[in-house]
Amino acid sequence: MSFENMQPARDPADPRETSIEVPFTASAQWRHHARVEQRVIGQLLQTLLYEQVLSYSESSIFPRNDPQGQGSDGNRRFLIEIADSLYQIDGWLCDSFELIRLDYASICIVTPDGAEQAPSFQRLVIDLKAQLGSDAMQPGFINELEQTLVKDVQSAAWQLQGTENPQQLDADALEHYFTDAHSYHPCYKSRLGFSLQDNRRYGPEFALPIRLLWLAVPKQLAHCSSVDRIATREFVDAEAGPEVLARLTTWLDRRQLTRDEVVLIPVHPWQWSHITVSTLYPELASEEIYCLGQGEAIYTAQQSIRTLAPRERQRPYVKLSLSITNTSSTRILARHTITNGPIITQWLQQLVATDDTARGLGFAILGEIAGAALDERAFDTSRYAGVYGTLGAIWRENVSGYLRAGEQAVPLNGLSQQQRHADGSLSPFIQPWIERYGLKAWTRQLVQVSVLPIIHMLYAEGLGMESHGQNIVVIHRDGWPLRIAIKDFHDGVRYSPQHLARPELAPELEPLPASHAALNRNSFIITDDVNAVRDFSCDAFFFIALAEMAIFLRRYFALEEGDFWAMTADVVVAYQQSHPQHHERFELFDVFAPTYDVEALTKRRLFGDAELQARVVPNPLAPFKPAADRTKQATSESAEAIC
Repeated sequence: MSFENMQPARDPADPRETSIEVPFTASAQWRHHARVEQRVIGQLLQTLLYEQVLSYSESSIFPRNDPQGQGSDGNRRFLIEIADSLYQIDGWLCDSFELIRLDYASICIVTPDGAEQAPSFQRLVIDLKAQLGSDAMQPGFINELEQTLVKDVQSAAWQLQGTENPQQLDADALEHYFTDAHSYHPCYKSRLGFSLQDNRRYGPEFALPIRLLWLAVPKQLAHCSSVDRIATREFVDAEAGPEVLARLTTWLDRRQLTRDEVVLIPVHPWQWSHITVSTLYPELASEEIYCLGQGEAIYTAQQSIRTLAPRERQRPYVKLSLSITNTSSTRILARHTITNGPIITQWLQQLVATDDTARGLGFAILGEIAGAALDERAFDTSRYAGVYGTLGAIWRENVSGYLRAGEQAVPLNGLSQQQRHADGSLSPFIQPWIERYGLKAWTRQLVQVSVLPIIHMLYAEGLGMESHGQNIVVIHRDGWPLRIAIKDFHDGVRYSPQHLARPELAPELEPLPASHAALNRNSFIITDDVNAVRDFSCDAFFFIALAEMAIFLRRYFALEEGDFWAMTADVVVAYQQSHPQHHERFELFDVFAPTYDVEALTKRRLFGDAELQARVVPNPLAPFKPAADRTKQATSESAEAIC
């Protein structure tokens, strides 16, 4: 089943020209306000507690062996004093990295006389300003939270059709179906820059068709890149389509230019209207840069918003510069990342193709096969900041090209989300698969197929990969996990050159601009710090993707988190025993280390990056470290103590 079966009603005569005017004031939308407000409040408190910005007291409240699987050890009532208010909320103190998960619906303020009141977001802001100071609760951060609340209310009212059996949907349709967004970051749906109409038009939940605009840019103002097997110009021309190429020919003849003198770059329609015209108006007015109009291909937005999935499955995905802010990050595409995407793709695919173990695991690298971008260096320095990263595209291989007969794909982060039924009830998306294959058998298989590629690239090659749940696609047959496809590498790998297994194959990358590095301290690929390489994989994969799965399975299926991490450790240990040739890297990139450093996302937003905002967290894999390694570690620690 594809996303066409779950589209909103529209004029079938021309799906490219869809009316999207829907008043936000409809009562059907505002009825979701209370629930969404609870989530925004609860998710903010959850991060502030975990990142130790706020303190709390607690008491056990839930009975053991709860029939819904919510009564495991560690369930708590959290009491949080913020300024003069006492907030009370139930939740779980998890075994996985000591994460905190709160039951947003239970939140209340306890008054001095013991009464309970429902808090409002505005009340929380007032209390946090009094507690943390106005320097922490900046208007920009508050705006992100408010925009998240309103846009989530807007999307909550939207019911996609034909979704009673979402397990049958293809991967691109599931990108629209899974609407919960980031489960940790409090600004999970802020989309700063989008109006409500923009959000309705371009938000992934609404699955509306999008056509790209195409610009003809002088070669001296642009930069292209591609993997060796692709001729960049021919590839981009095919993506633009015959209508755009016909307009290009007319313009070239009028300007007395040849095709080799220009580069075609697609632009998101929102970016064109809000950024491109005002940024490049001198060149557009003189026709040095020319808008060729809309292309024929139809796309829909994926979860990342700036990545679009084609309706024609043989086409690649396209990731576009989009100057909005979501989860506190601006979603532009810098030229150096567009340049590096195909270079890194070619390298990774070569590493996999020339390694028997990697080929045997069967995982796919969804390659970033071509890119085109405006070159900010070609403009006057006074325009550098305005031009930087605002016009560019990366084309990525479509997962459908890696599916065999009878196989389907699902984003990993969707496996820990709920299915919405016609009667309004919810159930875990994976419940039919758990019932069919058994809880432990299915979980072991998921862990096996997802963990092995990540640790193999870390151990066998020395590569850390930022593989969180949105960047991993699970390929399955009838719900049984078979292998994974991994994506998003233009800035999603990290390595230490001297610790690569095959340094002679390492590519020469486009260097990181100094201005980018100054604003993005955590955005780098090459480092001398081996722990930074390990933590790049561990933070994204273990801390985010697998921890979310472990907590979900505990909450809804009563699988103890310790059992989940024991399964994960079994996979790692079995790999190590089967590949002793990598033993030096087992110690160098120790995934069984007692602690990991993880990024404190909300703390960064509150207090900035002048100091590195991270938290040292206990590693749930540490108790399962092989005995010999534990003995060696204890001996080493004793020797250090003596010294």
